[in-house]
Amino acid sequence: MKNKSIMLQGTGSTVGKSILCTALCRIFVQDGLNVMPFKSQNMSLNSGVTPEGHEMGRAQVMQAEAAGVVPSSKMNPILLKPTSDRKSQVILLGKVWNTLDAVNYFQVKKHLKTKIEEVYKELKNESDVIVIEGAGSPAEINLSDEFVNMGMAKIAKSPVLLVGDIDKGGVFASLYGTIMLLPEEERKMIKGIIINKFRGSVELLEPGLKQIEELTGVPVVGVVPYFALDLEDEDSVVDFKKFNKEGALKIGVVHLPYMSNFTDFNSLALNKGVSLNFVELHENLDEYHLIIIPGSKSTIGDLKALRESGMDKKLIKASKDGKYLFGVCGGYQILGKVIKDKESFETHLQEEQGLGLLNTETEFKEEKVTVLSKGIEKLFNTEVTGYEIHMGETLGDNLLDEKAFIKGERGLDGIIDYEGRVIGTYYHGIFDNGEFTIKYLNLVRSTFNLPLEHECVDYWQHKMREYDKLADIVREALDMEKIYKIMEEGL
Repeated sequence: MKNKSIMLQGTGSTVGKSILCTALCRIFVQDGLNVMPFKSQNMSLNSGVTPEGHEMGRAQVMQAEAAGVVPSSKMNPILLKPTSDRKSQVILLGKVWNTLDAVNYFQVKKHLKTKIEEVYKELKNESDVIVIEGAGSPAEINLSDEFVNMGMAKIAKSPVLLVGDIDKGGVFASLYGTIMLLPEEERKMIKGIIINKFRGSVELLEPGLKQIEELTGVPVVGVVPYFALDLEDEDSVVDFKKFNKEGALKIGVVHLPYMSNFTDFNSLALNKGVSLNFVELHENLDEYHLIIIPGSKSTIGDLKALRESGMDKKLIKASKDGKYLFGVCGGYQILGKVIKDKESFETHLQEEQGLGLLNTETEFKEEKVTVLSKGIEKLFNTEVTGYEIHMGETLGDNLLDEKAFIKGERGLDGIIDYEGRVIGTYYHGIFDNGEFTIKYLNLVRSTFNLPLEHECVDYWQHKMREYDKLADIVREALDMEKIYKIMEEGL
């Protein structure tokens, strides 16, 4: 098999397209094929960085990992990162291209189509199979689709599998309605139906499966059961309660309105004896030993929300009470004295006072830093890796060697203060470093006389095991022989 493709589209957002694409990537690579994931346009605040320093959606990073290939911004050529309810930063092939509102973006989409075609052709020549993910629904009849759903299927000449989420209810209506709203030429491109997140006995579903096939003329190629694996979520579907479990060490992650890269804490929650919760702004912090302020796509906007909700005072009080505070990226900036945005890169608010728990000032610059980073953290002298995605330049005590958190290839990063009680860093993925994380958590435990743990989590190996479990579940649920035939026949 060579130069083939399969595209997964959904009856709507959050039906499970990303996870099923990840599963197919893993299945195809297990079957000896060279596989590439592709999503022409993704809207997400959860992003990653490629080895070249390009930014892309984390869903496609996950799919690349499952496919056993190095992530590339070609796999997600357009990433939209909302900066407000009306505007998004447009990342084109890994770099900031513009910031546009929805109307202006739709006006320029036709000009971006040529770039999408070029990039897809390059990937096609490098792979046996491309697993393409759509966005939202193909039946958004009020919007033009240049290259997202059926527009992308036409560019790729790819057969389409339509995914419906039965857990939401109304799956047959949503499948039928989606297909019937499409023009006839596009209906013909749908070669199979997948029903996702099914709970119960498939035998009871059989009459419905036969009827939807008769009504649409499209075969059902599988019913995927509802399952729970430790896989990264898209920000539109993340279950912020899934980490809540029993553990002596209580960790609270402040749920900021513009929170980004929440997957920074997946690995942290895997550690034994940890109870991790996302804390809403109206909640208190009394029960937590460690409080984390995560990354943000609108740091000043989130600072304003902290102030309006009173969470700023709760965080300052927690620090005075001897709790541990850890800021990542935007959270690191928030811990400082002030954040300046003189050129209105994020908001019209040109300056906002920070929490003042770190002696730093941040000023937003036009150039965005996107890079993979490596260094030695100075609290325990262990090697750490991570990735940086930020527009701010932070100055202050973090420039002093004795205060810096990490000494790395790019110089000093972050800051340690109050005997390690307050730490800030630009390194996303800092808690994926098992040796550092177990030592840091034990530092917190020892302060509060909690039992110490000594098992170091290898997050990479854990993810590989989860991808294999995912592939097993989905392979059993789908008619893979029929899917291979659909791919071979093409359009």
